Amino acid sequence: MAKIDDIVAEMRRNPKGIRFGDLCKVCEHYFGEARQAGSSHRIYKTPWRGDPRVNIQDSKGQAKAYQVRQVLKAIDRLEANDDSE
Repeated sequence: MAKIDDIVAEMRRNPKGIRFGDLCKVCEHYFGEARQAGSSHRIYKTPWRGDPRVNIQDSKGQAKAYQVRQVLKAIDRLEANDDSE
């Protein structure tokens, strides 16, 4: 089982090669349980309004690269807000 930090590092190296299940683990770690998970999308709540949104979609077991990049932006913003407090 890959650790969260290892998955995030791989996301930064290659956003096209991330498994959907790994992206879900990362999102749950940073943003909590998905507020919507019944359809093909999973939507996670963020402490801000608007972009970057955390809305991910399973594409035959893989995560979509643009959504991986959105999650990385959200993680960066979340960590920047934690550092400024």
